[in-house]
Amino acid sequence: MAKKQTFSDMQPMLGGELDAPADRFAPLAERMRPRTLDDIVGQEHVLGEGKPLRLMAKSGTLHSMVLWGPPGTGKTTIARALASNTGAAFFSLSAVSSGVKELRETIEDARRANIKLQKRSILFIDEIHRFSKSQQDALLGAVENGTITLIGATTENPSFEVISPLLSRSRVYVLESLGEISLDRVFQKALTDDIELREQKITVDPTARASLFALSGGDARKLLSALELAISIAPANEDRELLVTQEIIESAFGRKASRYDKGGEMHYDIISAFIKSIRNSDPNAAIYWLARMIEAGEDPEFIARRMVILASEDIGNADPMALVMATNCWTAVTAVGWPESRIIFSQVTAYLASAPKSNASYTAINEAMEDAKANPNMPVPLHIRNAPTSLMKELGYGKGYKYAHSKENAHAEMNCLPDELQEKVYYNPTQFGQEKIISERLKEIDPSKYKS
Repeated sequence: MAKKQTFSDMQPMLGGELDAPADRFAPLAERMRPRTLDDIVGQEHVLGEGKPLRLMAKSGTLHSMVLWGPPGTGKTTIARALASNTGAAFFSLSAVSSGVKELRETIEDARRANIKLQKRSILFIDEIHRFSKSQQDALLGAVENGTITLIGATTENPSFEVISPLLSRSRVYVLESLGEISLDRVFQKALTDDIELREQKITVDPTARASLFALSGGDARKLLSALELAISIAPANEDRELLVTQEIIESAFGRKASRYDKGGEMHYDIISAFIKSIRNSDPNAAIYWLARMIEAGEDPEFIARRMVILASEDIGNADPMALVMATNCWTAVTAVGWPESRIIFSQVTAYLASAPKSNASYTAINEAMEDAKANPNMPVPLHIRNAPTSLMKELGYGKGYKYAHSKENAHAEMNCLPDELQEKVYYNPTQFGQEKIISERLKEIDPSKYKS
């Protein structure tokens, strides 16, 4: 039976140990992992001078946090660098492979480290969104009493994936995909500083470099992994110089480069073409632009989110099932992932593009919000106010209220808008799809506002 690992067996990593260079046989991405905050490329909005993480590192005072961002944007690196800069004991778990038992044992190890080493303990949890509610609950006490400073890393929206009590005890920092300037800095640093690459004669032609940046999708780890593979398969000339071409980069990624850049103009142009094709009831064009996004490796949640918005904004009550379809699409593609999600996307795109269109709900809320902003203090009419106390009833709250279900067509002759807005009509249903039926009902029950 294996002996349980104790604190004396498993000393936490400390600042100096985190600074140690990676083994030369480690992958390039690990060899190039920054050891300090100053070495980290990108994320200036949280790491630049005067920014929150920089200020924390300087003061040595850390608070629990969640780092939310795409893969390869430096979540693990930032956590390790903060531990290094502050001299904290560093414990690490992966939510994929750890359960409540391992979590509690690590928290106990951190408690012992606090006493024995007289140092703050950081517990870094990678992919914290994979922890169940009970696993996240197990963190609360240790975060609350200061046994650990939690740094969670997630690629998912923590508002949906991290429990509210844990979020209220943490701050969320959003990390961004690296832009071309940052990717170029990572690329140049690898060629000049890496212990293996700097000893070789390597030429990466301009088209190859552009493809490397485009295919990495703002992910520094993906860029370095592909660069390492490309160099390993690049042929050497008679001078033992390695020439990395666009074809070799594409071979390393397993696909061709595209002009599509998730942070660039093409990204917004294509999603715009997709949305406008659906709005114009053109399923063929919509599916083509969908295919372009899929081929470029677009985030499926980004596509699904825009489809949910469109279903309400551009279709609305002309076909109420459109919002149901789009919402179910989001759920389905999140659960299924690529490549099968392409089929779900195609089905729902065809449905939305073919559905009758109405922007009546969109224009209604916009007009109503303009009035709400211009007149934020208009009183609620007395007859539809809540009257939970006898005093309120004496003041006339609820007096004259008519119960709609006791009336024909479940509609009482009763004004529900403030007096100044009695004649307002915000919702004007179209004559398309289900809204034609809605329009006829409104004309029947309120002919003064909805005239034939």
